Amino acid sequence: MSSDSSSQQPSLIGGHAQYVKGAAESVIGSVTGNTSWQSSAETDKSAGIEAMKTASANRDPAKDGYGKVEEIAGKVAGCEGMESEGAESKKT
Repeated sequence: MSSDSSSQQPSLIGGHAQYVKGAAESVIGSVTGNTSWQSSAETDKSAGIEAMKTASANRDPAKDGYGKVEEIAGKVAGCEGMESEGAESKKT
């Protein structure tokens, strides 16, 4: 059996999705005052950030970047990492 190492690597999209999930849980927890939602939100946001950092460390902007689109999406979403990686991949 061959092993596909990419299936075990964190992805930027997966990390962003987990962070967004945490942000949504945070809003729900704040609105309802439910501390378990707030706690889960912090866990998901932290895990999402770590996944994005790990995925970014293994990423080659020359091959894996989306350039200007990624840079603009980062600005809109307020994600400094996405914005800087888009700018970096735009240069190559």
